[in-house]
Amino acid sequence: MTLGIAPQKRRRSAGVTLMELLIAVTLVSLLSAGIVISLRVGLSAMNKADTRLMANRRVASVERILNQEISGIMPVVAECHPPGDAPTVKIAFFQGEAASMRLTSTYSLQQGSRGQPMILEFQVIPGENNQGVRLVVNERLYGGPQEAGLTCLGVAPDPLTGVTGPRFLPISIGANSFVLADKLAYCRFSFREVVPAPPAVKWLAHWTEPQFLPDAVRIEMAPLTPDPGRLQPVSLTIPVHVTRRPLEPYDNN
Repeated sequence: MTLGIAPQKRRRSAGVTLMELLIAVTLVSLLSAGIVISLRVGLSAMNKADTRLMANRRVASVERILNQEISGIMPVVAECHPPGDAPTVKIAFFQGEAASMRLTSTYSLQQGSRGQPMILEFQVIPGENNQGVRLVVNERLYGGPQEAGLTCLGVAPDPLTGVTGPRFLPISIGANSFVLADKLAYCRFSFREVVPAPPAVKWLAHWTEPQFLPDAVRIEMAPLTPDPGRLQPVSLTIPVHVTRRPLEPYDNN
């Protein structure tokens, strides 16, 4: 009788109890939850790092684009057609105001530095939901003095300041406008004028000289919400490298 019962006892002791199974399942569940939480934390940190990197790259690319566009300015002429029967007026094609700027450049977003001359129209507009401002730019092909003069109204006194200078049509913003910088607290242009006699340097909020171009352009920008952990938009002072006045004839000698 004793020999017949012993094998059954050995078979029962070789199994797993329900309590042991529950403990094993609980440990596996806790381990899986820990792995999922670790993966979520890691992915969140990676997404934040990627977002910060993309934001820094965007700010750096905007500064590079603005430098190349403005430093590539061309001394071209615009044939302005004032309203009525007034005669055509030739001016150096450049519009410089605190929130608007027009120029012709050898660099554009569409073609880079190897394309055809482009007319660039910069405009500061309200941001989304009227929070802050954004800087946008239009690009269109420069087709010569007559085409450039389509936006010019001649030389006349400014209705607000009374200062005589080139007058231009407002810059139109549409679906083809490209947003260069967004979520800015402010963005404004100013223009450096070098006076030869007596030597002096002046920064102007409105460019009124129809005969030549400014010596430099300053773009003042600041973020709407400063973040010390990210690269911030900064003010840029970009020299204008032009060796001749647009209305002066070329020296063929």
